[in-house]
Amino acid sequence: MGAHDSAGPERDGGGAGAAGTAGLSLDVRGLGLRGPRGWAYRGVRVTAGPGALVAVVGPSGSGRTSLLLTLTGRMRPTEGTALVGGLVLPRRMAAVRRVSALAHVPGVTDLDPALTVAEHLRERALLQRRFGDSVRGLLRPRRERARAARQAIDRALDAAGLDPQSLPKGARTAVRDLERVERLRLSVALALIGRPRLLGVDDVDLKLSPDERAEAWELLRSLTEDGTTVVAVCAEAPEGAVVASTRDQDDEHDEDHEDHDSDEDDEDEEDGDALVETGRS
Repeated sequence: MGAHDSAGPERDGGGAGAAGTAGLSLDVRGLGLRGPRGWAYRGVRVTAGPGALVAVVGPSGSGRTSLLLTLTGRMRPTEGTALVGGLVLPRRMAAVRRVSALAHVPGVTDLDPALTVAEHLRERALLQRRFGDSVRGLLRPRRERARAARQAIDRALDAAGLDPQSLPKGARTAVRDLERVERLRLSVALALIGRPRLLGVDDVDLKLSPDERAEAWELLRSLTEDGTTVVAVCAEAPEGAVVASTRDQDDEHDEDHEDHDSDEDDEDEEDGDALVETGRS
């Protein structure tokens, strides 16, 4: 076993915010995913530094959510590679999942409309303590674990800009009584309890008014300013965001095929070096 075999994700530059989060860089090279009905997306290329805001744009049905799930280690790509904080996808999917989280993804992170804000937060904190904490953390005294859970919830709520006391029934407000942006903030807060270095958010601007969209993007930008890298699916990218497009790139892919083949040896060598740097798969 070589000296690099136990290496974890790179400690990117970029600031650590109040939560102590250092975001992950992205280096996506010709990523594509093919399903039973054809290509969900293909030929995606994007480079972003730690703490960046990455907007995933493209027509409806062009694989935007699939790309989001791929970059957070939840879906295996068919072709191409992606370096996520120095971890190579698809070989290090489990490692990427451990340092990333999802929010506002239909069918994946759905909020229960009958549960209250407090119930959602308490449930997520318990899950984090059970499955996300280290063994050492699980062995801490019960009172200390409870205090740590409260601190994690307060930190996440503050980062997401959600004040339960401002809600109609405080923390006992049911999800069905929340406004759209409040639901987004709650979903983000739940994801932040685990202190991810990469946050994936789906449908950021869906069914939002212009003012609400501005509020949602302001929230996500504040997370990047604290150090977290944010990848967000949207209909229209905000100004200054790094753009990853899932538009139909088959023609572009075919046009680049000849050049890609001529550089294949160089790319294979680069991928090999990256695998060495990131250690065990």
